[in-house]
Amino acid sequence: MKNATIRTATINDAALIADLSRETFFNAFAPFNTREDMDKFMDEIFTREKLMAELNLPDNIFLLAYADGNVAGYVRMRDKSIPEVSLETEDIIEIARIYTITSEIAKGIGTALMTECISIAREKKRDYIWLGVWEKNDKAIRFYERFGFKKFGAHEFVLGSDFQTDWLMRLKL
Repeated sequence: MKNATIRTATINDAALIADLSRETFFNAFAPFNTREDMDKFMDEIFTREKLMAELNLPDNIFLLAYADGNVAGYVRMRDKSIPEVSLETEDIIEIARIYTITSEIAKGIGTALMTECISIAREKKRDYIWLGVWEKNDKAIRFYERFGFKKFGAHEFVLGSDFQTDWLMRLKL
């Protein structure tokens, strides 16, 4: 397991996060989707410009993880982001994205990022931390379950023209 350094991103990191977001998302999902659907999603929804603009949105928290001085992963959290399925409280925080670059997967970066997310949620005195994960992403689901996340619902995610199901998972804090 590598020693990861985590820091809160600033507006100066917008381009880095946008590029990292696109790279990690593409690498994670391109093998399981058509090129047309990936291109459509990346060119219309997941554009560099839209991703860079997210750093200016209120209640967004971005974290960057570094290993050996090189960027290794990131998180986007959205404070008080309400899921489609009620958690019966608004004292919640969402992990909207958590990704590790391909060469650093299974080396402790994801664990370090998740640990920091949980710490932030506790500092903010949130009742739950929640996220959405593709129902076919067994590896990610097992990762979240190791931290105590449990499924509480599902919602539709459209990738290009493909309608997919994301599980909604939560952790009671």
